[in-house]
Amino acid sequence: MLRAQIERFAADESAATAVEYGLLAAIMGLGLVATFTLLGNNLAALFDSGVGAAANAIATMAAGP
Repeated sequence: MLRAQIERFAADESAATAVEYGLLAAIMGLGLVATFTLLGNNLAALFDSGVGAAANAIATMAAGP
């Protein structure tokens, strides 16, 4: 009787898909955190330079000829 229950439990794959999706989400999350950690300062500098250039262009256009 116990053996049959263990075999039935081992053969049950009804929650396997949810576990796989959970593992994929965790791996993707770790990859994003690692990427932002490694490239965070460079990305911030890139966006800051873009915002600064846009602000300068707007100020130049607003000042007029």
